[in-house]
Amino acid sequence: MNRPIAEDTATQALPMRLFRGAQDRRHAKQLQEQLELIEAGLIEHLRFASPVADAPARYLMSAGGKRIRPMLTLLTSELGTGPNELVRRAAQAVEMTHLASLYHDDVMDDAKLRRGVPAAQTVWSNSVAILAGDLLFARASSLVSGMGEEAILLQAETFERLCLGQLHETVGPQPEDEPIAHYIQVLADKTGALIATAARMGVMFGEAPQEYADPVTEYGERIGVAFQLIDDVIDLSPQKEQTGKRAGTDLRAGVATLPLLLLQQRAAQAGGADAELLAQIEAGVRDIEAGADASVLDSAVEALRAHEVTRETEATARRWAAEAVTALDPLPKSPVKRALERMADSIVSREG
Repeated sequence: MNRPIAEDTATQALPMRLFRGAQDRRHAKQLQEQLELIEAGLIEHLRFASPVADAPARYLMSAGGKRIRPMLTLLTSELGTGPNELVRRAAQAVEMTHLASLYHDDVMDDAKLRRGVPAAQTVWSNSVAILAGDLLFARASSLVSGMGEEAILLQAETFERLCLGQLHETVGPQPEDEPIAHYIQVLADKTGALIATAARMGVMFGEAPQEYADPVTEYGERIGVAFQLIDDVIDLSPQKEQTGKRAGTDLRAGVATLPLLLLQQRAAQAGGADAELLAQIEAGVRDIEAGADASVLDSAVEALRAHEVTRETEATARRWAAEAVTALDPLPKSPVKRALERMADSIVSREG
């Protein structure tokens, strides 16, 4: 399947957004060339002898993506000697792990779209999509297996956190859990952990000073949480051409997001209009589950988008991004550090 033009543009534009000035533009071009090498390697690593495996395994990669994780690995490697074969291999392993998790997420969420194309399980089946994800996890592990014990352990620990995050999201908060804290931890495990690993591997294999490993790891986890919180805001966006989804897709599916959790908290504390909106949302979700058209929640989605809780979610995302930048304080001033700061800002400034 051909990659959508919008995704190609996003992939190519990322280095240019992170560097400014004539010298930085040359730097950005060099990074773009490295991303293209990583992309070519991904195509090769996702080649399977069996056509039954080959098509579904490459499906989501061919649908595009911003490649934030490989870009981060490249950037942090420049805190040392810069990109090399091991850095590129690490970036490919991280991106394959991310792609694998998307196959599984879409099955569990019964998602219809991913990156503007039909989700894999709607093209094949749940079983094929799950197995395609498993194949990608296996290939990622194979790549890492030749990169040393520390990398193998890091990959295993990251995979464990991905699974725990998905499990905790699926089961939901327990009686002793505070719902918002539980939700943030799910985001940290499901998204932050892998972005943190992408950043750490760049330091590891770019031969950067060891004391930079923990700061960039914290940075990666925090921008991962910020990324998902902004996704909660974008989910309520009416601009389908940007999000690739109908406004309020998560809300209509009964998926917990921070705006909804904040609304629940306000409704429990004060009642009034907040409780009325929450009741409208809950009734609409029940109606959709019973077979009603998703449009029954249109007015509630619009009301939640305009509600203060959505602005609070955006502010929370910006706080996590700011804390990510603060984590970089031990790093020396450099174009790379400035690019990491701009990456954090671009994540919370995006609209789709």
